[in-house]
Amino acid sequence: MKKTLLKPAMRWFGQVLSLSFTLLFLLQTSLNASSHREAPLIANDPLADNVDVYAFRSPDDPSTITLIATYVPLQLPQGGPNYYNFGENVRYEIHIDNDAAVPGDEIVYRFTFSQMNEDPTTFFNIRLGAQNLKTTYVMEKSTDGGATFTTVINGGIVPPTNIGARSIESGIGLGMPYADIMTGAISAASSGERVYCGPSDDPFFVDLGGVFDLGNLPRQNGGKPLDGVACMNVSTIAIKVPIADLLKAGAPATPTSILDPDYVIGVWASASRPKMRTLNQGSETHEGEWVQVSRLGMPLTNEAVIPIGQKDFWNAITPYDELTETTLDEYFYNPELALYMDDDLFGGAVPAFAPLRIQRNALGAFDFGNGNDGLFGLKGSTAVAGTALDDAVFGTLLLPAAGKPRSVDLWPIFHTGAPNVPPYQLATGKNGNPLAAGKPFINNFLPNGGDMLRLNMAVPVTDRNDPAFSPLGLVQAAVLGLTDPTYNTTTDLEFIPNMDGFPNGRRLEDDVTLIELQAVSGVVLAAIGVWYDDFDPMTSPSPVTQDLLDVLTYRTGINANDRAFQQNFPYVALPWAGDSGCGGNDFSARAIDLELTITADQDTYRQYENVTYTINLRNQGPATATGVRVSAGLPSGMVFTSSSTTAGSYNLFFESWEIPSLGAGESATLTLTLFTLIDDGDISNFVQVTAASQDDIDSTPNNNATTAPNEDDEAAVTIAANLNPDPAEFMVQQSSVFSNVYPQPAANQVTFELQLEKELNTGVQILDAAGNVLQTQNINLYEGFNQVPFNVSDLPSGMYFINVEGLDTELARKRFVIVK
Repeated sequence: MKKTLLKPAMRWFGQVLSLSFTLLFLLQTSLNASSHREAPLIANDPLADNVDVYAFRSPDDPSTITLIATYVPLQLPQGGPNYYNFGENVRYEIHIDNDAAVPGDEIVYRFTFSQMNEDPTTFFNIRLGAQNLKTTYVMEKSTDGGATFTTVINGGIVPPTNIGARSIESGIGLGMPYADIMTGAISAASSGERVYCGPSDDPFFVDLGGVFDLGNLPRQNGGKPLDGVACMNVSTIAIKVPIADLLKAGAPATPTSILDPDYVIGVWASASRPKMRTLNQGSETHEGEWVQVSRLGMPLTNEAVIPIGQKDFWNAITPYDELTETTLDEYFYNPELALYMDDDLFGGAVPAFAPLRIQRNALGAFDFGNGNDGLFGLKGSTAVAGTALDDAVFGTLLLPAAGKPRSVDLWPIFHTGAPNVPPYQLATGKNGNPLAAGKPFINNFLPNGGDMLRLNMAVPVTDRNDPAFSPLGLVQAAVLGLTDPTYNTTTDLEFIPNMDGFPNGRRLEDDVTLIELQAVSGVVLAAIGVWYDDFDPMTSPSPVTQDLLDVLTYRTGINANDRAFQQNFPYVALPWAGDSGCGGNDFSARAIDLELTITADQDTYRQYENVTYTINLRNQGPATATGVRVSAGLPSGMVFTSSSTTAGSYNLFFESWEIPSLGAGESATLTLTLFTLIDDGDISNFVQVTAASQDDIDSTPNNNATTAPNEDDEAAVTIAANLNPDPAEFMVQQSSVFSNVYPQPAANQVTFELQLEKELNTGVQILDAAGNVLQTQNINLYEGFNQVPFNVSDLPSGMYFINVEGLDTELARKRFVIVK
């Protein structure tokens, strides 16, 4: 088939005047985190900037769906004194479409926020229990597409910014752990939803710096993938909704199958402002009709598909406007990113994309390069009769015209979802004909509007501890369905792990950057049997050819969020604290158990309210420590502060430690967990103890203990402080703990990726499906990120497991498939 670069009708494509211009274009529209300052106008209005949208079946409560919309991108946790928050003059909305037969939304959740200043005399944001500015919200719900709204939460609480330990946990601040504050802010709506509005860690993972450096990714730092939004927070709206409340009118209470079309919903989020803003001296006013200024559905649309000249326009319209505003469709039919995945065009300009391929001669006949026809040559033929490509089935949605090669894969992913109709079934059972019926795989078809997340709520949840759980979502589910003997021996509908992953909704763990890059390169076409160019049915032993393996092996990094997601609603990770040192220091976060033992030296130890003991914690070794705080075990009445006079010194004051009276030689022990950022130096001498009574009786400190009499000298006590466990056993509190194995499927080599909390010397094994050990590497796994490659060229096709000896967690066992 002739390869043509340009077609006259494609006026947008003709704007690519030179290679240098296309490189600049890539720089401006590349794979930013899903929506972080993605358009010129909204970049000047961060409080109204959509960041991400997530929709997934709740893993611990599968009768519900969790909807999450995040706003206000790239929040530095130490960004005081005016910390980030929701805007007062913004309408934040989450929209749900559940019925393709009815135009527009069916359900809308609207949030508006208000702030009050509890202490105008200070510049601190939190002091002595008062918050500045304290934020509350009103949540309204519409079930008639936004025509009318009912208030279902009034006075909902937004947790304050996680400023630091003194502001949040100490008695001179709010006096409780941030996790408790976050949990306490979850509200129950009168309509049955559970709701959280407040700060959280940014769940997205992407190497922003590498992306903007002309596609220079993946990059690593000391063997660890780089996360460009690590240590940054976002403002999160999370809603947990019963599935029954999201069903369209008349839908059955129980799905007919895991692909029931009545259980498909579309989800998108928006932000709107009053049309007029007037700046006064020291104040401003807002009035007029509300105007949408930002929106988001599918991740990366406005970043990597819509060109910079159309970004503000795209933000201003709704998904339903896209039904008639078809000029934007051209950017999906001929995606700009595909230019850099095609060696016949500008593939050489972005070397990182070299493993990604655009099919130019798939099955010896079909060219999906920009400007070519893809499958359009089949239009109207008997070959497509009865399939989704038949005009009699879905009209001209999928084969609208010549010169639109990605109308059959990229365009429906973003605009309609995929129906459970050939050819949108796995190639398993198709016997080489991609248009034939295959293994049912996905149905999130909702052809009502444009860009939105589409989720089939009937698809079961993949257990996060399942060895087959993968951040590659539907791509990984397709791999298993094509190659795993558990699934590829039948064309019956079966639940395959990760069928509930992106782009069937979006889970917090899903690596949408990698999935969408693979989709642009054609992985969806391959899944249904339109194999890559190097597949020859006469000579290729398997459709999993080197071109396809290159795509499946391609890495943009690893979707290992910098903080562990919570196991329960709202699931997002706690926000980073301003005193964490995150983003500014190369420290490991460590937990130290400190045992304080008080022993009576004379006949009786009695409690005296006017006796204050001071434990001085001083770093005496070569290690550097910062940000010490008590994270557990601090009784009521104790206060922990940083010394204002001695660098690296931290004081614990307590009065009337609530222990029973002690006889001579009797002891009572209190264990505190201290949380600190500390480098790799020796910390064995971290604690030095001094004690003094309130009337300042002198005593000589040493490294272990000191004795202090009370004011009446009736009894004396010894306070001993010991680090426990031994410093060599300190656990690194890194919450981005995960494991992964790739490529899937494998041919000659697999790589096992693992992130650990602490160093582990163990064996990493390959097991067959029966549990027999086939290979073992005795290896020292390091604290943090590890990669363990295995040569599997001698192993036959089949299902296998990676196993870590002695690691009794969900990380220890991962399933993978070999295809020869």
